Amino acid sequence: MASDQTIHTPTVKWAQRSDKVFLTIDLPDTKDPKIDLKEDSLSLKCIGGTEQVSHEVDIQFYDKLDTEKSKYVIRPRNIEMVLFKKEDGPFWPRLFKEKMKTHWLKTDFERWQDEDDSNGEDDDKKDVPLEQMMSQMGGFNTSPGGLGDNVEEDEDSDDEELPDLE
Repeated sequence: MASDQTIHTPTVKWAQRSDKVFLTIDLPDTKDPKIDLKEDSLSLKCIGGTEQVSHEVDIQFYDKLDTEKSKYVIRPRNIEMVLFKKEDGPFWPRLFKEKMKTHWLKTDFERWQDEDDSNGEDDDKKDVPLEQMMSQMGGFNTSPGGLGDNVEEDEDSDDEELPDLE
């Protein structure tokens, strides 16, 4: 990285349950990610986006996380993380330790669930895709990229040749 290069912050979406926090870092074509998860913070540095420029994000979490159980996966368009809270309990009032607003943090409404709605009835049905996603994820203490050593390159549907137009 050159010193005159601007560092960008990717968009981060978040949602939570009583026992976990979901983070999605929207950054396509991520290269050389350096992800450092501690029980109270997350630091990400990488090259990515359509311009392939430097990106960084640092988060000081509201409360402590279980780094051993937490997982992530790097996808072509984003980095998905499931961060387990150290203790089950009430929902966090915010993601950050300090009360502040940032332009890059957004609510992940696809995964959002109000604390009042988390009565456990439908959680198992909703979390089936989550369990499938987590089975593909690597832990923060595994090989770089969080994908493990035996991951094959997925073939995109747009990689297939299209028939000629008549």
